[in-house]
Amino acid sequence: MAIKILIREVRRRQCLTLRQLEALTGIGRSTLSRYETGQNYPTVDVLDMIADALGCSIADLYTKLQ
Repeated sequence: MAIKILIREVRRRQCLTLRQLEALTGIGRSTLSRYETGQNYPTVDVLDMIADALGCSIADLYTKLQ
């Protein structure tokens, strides 16, 4: 599954808005939105920050959707 789908789906399952994820990560909403639509791709460090804000590891992003 593409990382863009993983970020969006885990965020939605936790009932978080982009604004809330922005507050948790310090990453702008527009940037987060571009990650979720596949217009841009996060670096591993940024992806780790997003996963941490979602309460999981990068590997857990994949298992949370199983």
